[in-house]
Amino acid sequence: MSYARQGIITEQMRAVAASESLEGEFIRAEVAAGRAVIPANTRHRNLTPLGIGTNLRCKVNANIGKSELTSDLDEELRKLTTAVKYGADTVMDLSTGGDLDSIREAIIAASKVPVGTVPIYQAAKAGGGIANLTIELLLEIIEKQAQQGVDYMTLHCGLLREHLPLVDRRLVGIVSRGGSLLAHWMLDRGAENPLYTHFDDILRICRRYDVTISLGDGLRPGCLADASDAAQFGELEALGQLARRAWAQDVQVMIEGPGHIPFNEIEMNVRKEREICQDAPFYVLGPVVTDVAPGYDHITSAIGATMAAFAGAAMLCYVTPKEHLGLPNADDVKAGLVAYRIAAHAADVARGRPGARDWDDAMSRARVDFDWEKQFELAMDPETARAMHDESMPQENYRRSDFCSMCGPEFCSMRLSRGARGKLKEEADADRLGCPLP
Repeated sequence: MSYARQGIITEQMRAVAASESLEGEFIRAEVAAGRAVIPANTRHRNLTPLGIGTNLRCKVNANIGKSELTSDLDEELRKLTTAVKYGADTVMDLSTGGDLDSIREAIIAASKVPVGTVPIYQAAKAGGGIANLTIELLLEIIEKQAQQGVDYMTLHCGLLREHLPLVDRRLVGIVSRGGSLLAHWMLDRGAENPLYTHFDDILRICRRYDVTISLGDGLRPGCLADASDAAQFGELEALGQLARRAWAQDVQVMIEGPGHIPFNEIEMNVRKEREICQDAPFYVLGPVVTDVAPGYDHITSAIGATMAAFAGAAMLCYVTPKEHLGLPNADDVKAGLVAYRIAAHAADVARGRPGARDWDDAMSRARVDFDWEKQFELAMDPETARAMHDESMPQENYRRSDFCSMCGPEFCSMRLSRGARGKLKEEADADRLGCPLP
């Protein structure tokens, strides 16, 4: 951000511009204004730079991480590989079990995409529980993770003591892990949120390593009944103030958002964030638009994510089928990512992002030409597309056919249409030459 404000277009800005089919000066201006971030810790050596902002292609994050109960490092690295393969623009290591430093180190070393974390998880564990947490330990953990190469950190700095009474009106309460840990600490100590009172110390660390702060929404709604309430918007006001303080120190900032939101309230939520936070990139979880489909929340949330992205959200945090039920495995990671890639791409097309529609048009041409191999190649999930086609027509020659098993050769609309269009062209050519067909 400092370079951008000095008018300098860095190597990272040029790389982002190329990936977005935009000019370097445009990216520089977006970063300088705080409308876009490039999460790129100076110690993450193998990183491919990426931009996140309302005026850029909508990005998708995948959460991975070991829990106290299940998974191991090898499994988390498999999830990382799966996430990147299916289009994750960033990943977050949300590990709460095992050797957290070693897990994080391995993930950063293996990841070419930006890596995010939530430092309070490790701080609470290192202190022997949230009751023993100190600001000194929090700052130590934040700096340790920055030194390891973490590109962005979720920090729940805007959850204040004054917001806690508002939670009593809720059906579910606080569903953010970081938010609930801090609320417990504030009530136990009778003190203000240490991430808020020591925000300047955090800014110094993040500026030193060029860590982007993702200002966490510790009071995001966890059910439709709690959506768009005073607690949620009270915290959002605090996040807007903190964003301006970060920008004053040339520290990049994203704002995290809900959560569970009725479909008809999503556009209003995005608009409110953009107004309060002066167009800082909005990073939303979902939103989940109905509470009654456990096992299918990658679908309920992708519906909300499409609307959020269309309204201006800059990055979508995927939700997997395991949401509310358990720790996702590699298959769940794939399902969540494909759903969210669809949501992000649909919004990019609707918002007229450079080149977004080209992909769809290329697929349509391949369909008209019955070029099955090209269709598989262009598919968001080529392996699944190929497997579904071959399930009922596995013979090699069927990949060169002008029909599929849905309609067969006699009832294929595109096959019939192609024949009709050919006949119309013959008639037009004959009329033009003055020799009508018999």
